[in-house]
This record gives sequence, C-alpha cells and structure tokens, in this order.
Amino acid sequence: MRFNALILILFISAAAFAQTGEEEDYVTEITWGVNKNTNSGLIGGLVFKLARQKSGLLFHTYGLELLNIQHPNELKRPTQAGTSYVWGKEKWLYSIRFNYGREKIIFKKAPQQGVQISAIAAVGPTVGLVAPYYILNNNGAYEPFDYQKHPSPSSINGSGKILQGIGESDVKFGGNIKAGLSFEFGSFKNNVVGVELGSALEAFTQKIEIIPTQENRAVFSSFYFTLYWGTRK
Repeated sequence: MRFNALILILFISAAAFAQTGEEEDYVTEITWGVNKNTNSGLIGGLVFKLARQKSGLLFHTYGLELLNIQHPNELKRPTQAGTSYVWGKEKWLYSIRFNYGREKIIFKKAPQQGVQISAIAAVGPTVGLVAPYYILNNNGAYEPFDYQKHPSPSSINGSGKILQGIGESDVKFGGNIKAGLSFEFGSFKNNVVGVELGSALEAFTQKIEIIPTQENRAVFSSFYFTLYWGTRK
C-alpha cells in the first residue's frame, strides 16, 4: 500500500511539472519546520529548505532534514519510578538527509488570500548516525542497554537523556528520495506558512540493528507530514 501511494504521488508530481503557468513574483523562499512520519514518535525531526526560481512556476530546492528513525516494533514500558523506556532497543538511528529537487506550483493563490498548492520531488544522500541507546539502571547510573547486563525489564529504571551517546555513534551511508504536495496558507505575500504531505524512501548500505531480537532492515519507507513556516523574496 505504501508503495502504491508513493507511485501515485510521484505521478502527480510529474504531471504537475509538465504544466505551465504565469510568472511567479518571488525568486527565493526559505522555510523550516517540524516533521512527523510513520517511522518516528510524536516528533520526527526538523527540516530546512531553500527554493530558488528556475523558470516561471518551477523552482530548484535544496533541503536538509534531521530525523529520528524508530524500529516499527518499539514499545515504551513504564517503570515504578514513573519513567519509561523501550525494552530491547540497543541503538538510535539519527538520519541526516541532504536532498536536491524541484518544486512546481500547481495552483497559485491570490495575493494575501487562498491556498497555494505545489508538487515536490527530491533525492539525495543520507548520513546515518547509529548511537547506543542508554538506560538508567537500578543503581541510578546511565549505561548502554545490553541483553547480557539487563536480562529482564526489572533491571531498568528509565531511559537515557536526549541525544545521550551520540558522540559514540557509528556512521552509515545511504540515500533518500521523496515526493509530496505542499499546501501554503500564508496570509501575507512575503510570509510562508503551510503543510507538506508525502511519501519518503530511505536506504542504507547495510541493515541497521536498532532492536537485535527483531527483524531489522536497511530500507525504510514512510508517509510524512511537515508543518513549516518561513519567508520569501
């Protein structure tokens, strides 16, 4: 189903790029936002994008995405201390995505009102940071989760701190591709506020063992939702 949805969005994007329209009245757009996707928790990460006009309603895009990729079988467990952790998780996967693409305005809004709709497609390299997953043990100390040292949930009192262990990361390389639709609702001509919906596919050169006792993979597909804002000139 995900594959079919991805193909559908790619088809819509390709069809939009073939359309023609009147000249747009801005040449540069800078946006940043918060991402939520089906491979993440409540917040997937942060995204940044620079768009420059190529011709008419067609723009070059340069993007940077900082995302946290989770295993589909991750399940938080509560502790007696009122905290929580993910049992069996040994690694974090932080994905740093660089991408280049095209954005084509399908429907141009009227000045200071309406909704602008654009089709987006982008591709680029990925740098994956595979960091150890820290837990809080019964002695009140933080250490990486290890099945040999922590044979049962009763030996854990919580999870580690945000980004703890990132300095111990292994670096993995891969690539990413995405396609989607952007809906911009900005009230003023030089402001940008909107959402982007679409599908993304990311592949690494080897499997990433996030939870060793579960089936791990090298390819991650997802649907995503990004709330963004920014400026243009």
